Amino acid sequence: MEAGRISEHGFLADGRSAALVDRAGAVNWWCPARFDGPSVFGRLLDDRAGHWSIRPVDDFTTERSYLEDTLVLRTVFTTATGVVAVTDALALEPGARGHEIGLRSPRVLARVVEGLSGEVPMRVDYQPRFEYGRVRAYVTGTEEVIDAVAGGTRLSLRANVPMSCGDGAASGRFTARVGTAHHFTLGYAPTYDGGEPALPDADQVVADAVAGWRSWAGLHDYRGCYRDQVRRSAMVVQGMTYQPSGAVVAAATTSLPEELGGDRNYDYRFVWVRDFSLTLQALWRAACPDEANRQFAWVSRAMGRIGDEPVPIMYGVEGERDLTEHRLDHLAGYAGSQPVLVGNDAWRQRQTDVLGEILDAAWLMRYYLDPMSPEVRQLLHGLADQAVLDWRRPDAGMWEARDAERHYLSSKVQCWTALDRAVRFGRLIGDDADLARWAAARDEVRQAVLTWGWNDRLGAYTGAFDSDELDASVLIMPLVGFLPADDPRMRSTMDVVERRLSRDGLLRRWDTDPAGFVICSFWLVSCLAEAGELDRARRLFEQLAAGLNDLGLYAEQIDQATGEQLGNFPQAFSHVGLINAAGHITEAAERFEREAVPTGTATTEGARG
Repeated sequence: MEAGRISEHGFLADGRSAALVDRAGAVNWWCPARFDGPSVFGRLLDDRAGHWSIRPVDDFTTERSYLEDTLVLRTVFTTATGVVAVTDALALEPGARGHEIGLRSPRVLARVVEGLSGEVPMRVDYQPRFEYGRVRAYVTGTEEVIDAVAGGTRLSLRANVPMSCGDGAASGRFTARVGTAHHFTLGYAPTYDGGEPALPDADQVVADAVAGWRSWAGLHDYRGCYRDQVRRSAMVVQGMTYQPSGAVVAAATTSLPEELGGDRNYDYRFVWVRDFSLTLQALWRAACPDEANRQFAWVSRAMGRIGDEPVPIMYGVEGERDLTEHRLDHLAGYAGSQPVLVGNDAWRQRQTDVLGEILDAAWLMRYYLDPMSPEVRQLLHGLADQAVLDWRRPDAGMWEARDAERHYLSSKVQCWTALDRAVRFGRLIGDDADLARWAAARDEVRQAVLTWGWNDRLGAYTGAFDSDELDASVLIMPLVGFLPADDPRMRSTMDVVERRLSRDGLLRRWDTDPAGFVICSFWLVSCLAEAGELDRARRLFEQLAAGLNDLGLYAEQIDQATGEQLGNFPQAFSHVGLINAAGHITEAAERFEREAVPTGTATTEGARG
């Protein structure tokens, strides 16, 4: 069997890595060392790159869900002879609760098979392939444990069903009956660090994972609009957090295509500064301020001292800067989409919008940064100084163009954001001369954007200075406070962008973009809410939420014609967009209520707990 479609996968996480499991019970992606480490199961990108499936022998249908308030997946298979459930979890450290989950995860994947009715013949196919499918391991077994070892990787599988080994794989058959359970525990360890893979009891792994995730969920009481979707999205973002550092990766995968058969297939298992501010806002709105604090601490450490060189726009999960890209030509790619890439050469680019992302995040977190450390003060001061110089320069833009640098409007707007927030910070980060210099540059940027970004013929702000091309990135203008959403030019831009780039609520980034880009679509929701068009914002939000898969997960893009999810999965940016849009709707609804209620009358409670 081939790996299922992107949206047919469920997402498991342990604070260090992620696994993807399809509806047919196959683990098609797992990089156990850490998010951006080599895969041991990579069938998402090539049928020969490894998988681990547990499924009925005969034809079946499936229903699945996460156990409530967890990332523990339960898939129920129904056959002609009976019903069986498979529960999958990545292990958390035993006893870890709340904000401690994921810090010391043992790198274990557990699967528990339970018969629910009748008798169901089952089969297990275990085909580990290391180093993105390059390496076929030696697979040997005893009565209790099957070891797979090659190079620097070792996997140990403990199962209470008979398994046979051969040709770099293992397989087995058993029958699931009512009242019986079959347990599988797969542990990872580096070959040469002196330790063996952990092999805890599978039931205990599941129980600890359930308790751990629920303890985390219990600390975050979001009470705004679309509570279920926001809570699930917040948990996905938490699952994509590398807990030892607090960094949130953009996605759990590499090289899932923006267009089937296309070549825009990038590695997203890294941390983008661009996502940083929006992720902080989302965690804040979802009542997760502790995670927001960790995020800011991480970016401060990763950036270090700011000099004259361009600010790095992305990092590895532990702050690595060199993310040099290379091709894996031995892999066919998802649905034949090549190249398959590891690393991402966007790390070399100049993207001046990141200056605004960080200063905006700092402003959001200003009360938590008081008293401000000398390191943070120096960081914010240096970023503001860079904005004074860099706003005049072309860059690669937020969509990371690989052909030529341009004067992208969103980059200019975010330079304005950086300078605006620096001025607001005042003497906390600069002296009177600094503040005067930053304020003058801020006003220059604003005038340039209003003059060179507006296109009279289109009746809209465009993607770059003196351009005729629309770009959905201009929708950030009201969201960072550059213009109010009901400004006549901004309102016209929203209308033109929606009319020209949208279909059934899905908004492309530009005219030739092959699919709708999820976060851009949610930016439009936020803009409508800020413009006072609450009913339209709600309708559009609900249209977009209908595009989530059955587990509440988004990829990066959705095909406007077919509804198929495309791009890396799950995508933090998409879930962040959902959370922030729900927050904008909540705030707009509260404003409407306040304006509708006579002075002195009590209003409803706020969104944050």
